[in-house]
Amino acid sequence: MKSAYELAMERLAKSDPDKGRPMTAEKKARLAEIDRVYQGKIAEREIFLKKQLNEAYAAQKPEEVQKVQQQLSSERARLEEEREEEKERARRA
Repeated sequence: MKSAYELAMERLAKSDPDKGRPMTAEKKARLAEIDRVYQGKIAEREIFLKKQLNEAYAAQKPEEVQKVQQQLSSERARLEEEREEEKERARRA
């Protein structure tokens, strides 16, 4: 007699048969490349926005500081979301 957990895992495996297959070296390399590209994009945006943030701090403009901090946060989230979408496409290919 199987437990509810075992039955649920079997149903899950049937719904996504590719999930259990090991990844090829080519796919792993593609995923690593995607990570490198997006880490670079994130770093580039952070450098640019942190420069603006430092200028806003120096000018003592709290509204500008808050605006740049929000932009930094949203840019990072957007790029991370793009990275995950790109990685998912690479996994399915």
